[in-house]
Amino acid sequence: MLSYQTAYLKAHHPEAFMAAVLSADMNHTDKVVTLKDECDQMGLTVLAPDVNASEFEFVVAGAGLVRYGLGAIKGVGEGVVQAITQERATNGRYANLEDFCRRLDLNRINRRVVEALIRAGSCDSFGVNRATLTLRLEAAMKLGEQATRAVETGQVDLFGLAGGDTASADVAQVGREVSEWSESQRLAGERETLGLYLTGHPIVAYEKDLARFVTGRIADLISDRPAGGSPERGFFGGRSAAVAGYVHEVRKRGNRNSIVLDDRTGRMEVTFFEEVFQTYRELIGKDALVLVEGQLRFDEFSDAWRLAAKRVTPLDQAREQQAVRIVLIWPQASAADQAAKLERLASVLAPHRGGPCAVGIRYAGEQASAALELGADWRVRASRELLEALERLVGPEGLRVVYGPPPGLANGAYGSSG
Repeated sequence: MLSYQTAYLKAHHPEAFMAAVLSADMNHTDKVVTLKDECDQMGLTVLAPDVNASEFEFVVAGAGLVRYGLGAIKGVGEGVVQAITQERATNGRYANLEDFCRRLDLNRINRRVVEALIRAGSCDSFGVNRATLTLRLEAAMKLGEQATRAVETGQVDLFGLAGGDTASADVAQVGREVSEWSESQRLAGERETLGLYLTGHPIVAYEKDLARFVTGRIADLISDRPAGGSPERGFFGGRSAAVAGYVHEVRKRGNRNSIVLDDRTGRMEVTFFEEVFQTYRELIGKDALVLVEGQLRFDEFSDAWRLAAKRVTPLDQAREQQAVRIVLIWPQASAADQAAKLERLASVLAPHRGGPCAVGIRYAGEQASAALELGADWRVRASRELLEALERLVGPEGLRVVYGPPPGLANGAYGSSG
């Protein structure tokens, strides 16, 4: 009877059912990750936590929508969430970070809690990016502490900062806005506070270049079941393949070691013989981004595709080692802005000089166009940090990486250079 009832609820009221199940296991991160995956498979969207919309537990936010519970954020306790939701119910939405800190009792909500809320995306509804919110946090906390002291001593300042007028929080909007964190830094904050990547996938930053390194995306490699008698079946069958993704799970069952690799299109189990596992064990921890080369075969016992690993390379390292040229498509701007951008370019490149990768610049303006290559002294290492900084300078469409002939297991079958 219980199985029938829960199956009925899941089928006919999926949002409420999954919100309840997620709330029941919200203190167990591994279970939340699994249930979030199930929501994706059911076509439900799990919205980010929000101090202006979330409750302590997961709740239904509309048709096909489940809102993340503030209580599932690491380091945010039930008392803190009660303070946030009760104040919101009494005096309305929080206008901005300063308003949020001013209206709450900072004897109960410390800086570490607010930082966790920001990194989890709970303050995105304030309309500024997470890097800017973090920059403003110190001043906002000081304003909040001032308001808390004033309330404790019965004082009301002339500007009403200790009162209930949310418009007064605009007085504190003095922090300058800064560029958002890189995708990897933003997602790392979510992973740290929520236990999962909620608003993106770490492989996205590499997708423009993936065709250069891999035989195919996971969804394509595992889409077809091989016919009987195929050489891809059986323990000794298979074909050479290279797959990239992040390590979603590390498994150890007896003497068998394996990982689950996720590249946003699908997941695949990668198995390791003991000698190979010991060689690469330091590279395949949970959440690592790796390129795995090995033998792809269809496992009759599990009725699924598996990759038997032969070599593992950190994805950043593979990209850095094989990049031969960085091309920047330089944006048009005023003379003053161009001078500032060029100065910024020099400061971005300087820490990465001394590598094998050449840097070229292409510019097309109304009166002139040019293709330039920086001198040998400005050759760089194409590290992730450098590429992310250059992308912030010229935009995602303004950065191209050119790779040399592919080495590796597939002998040139990974794809063309970027």
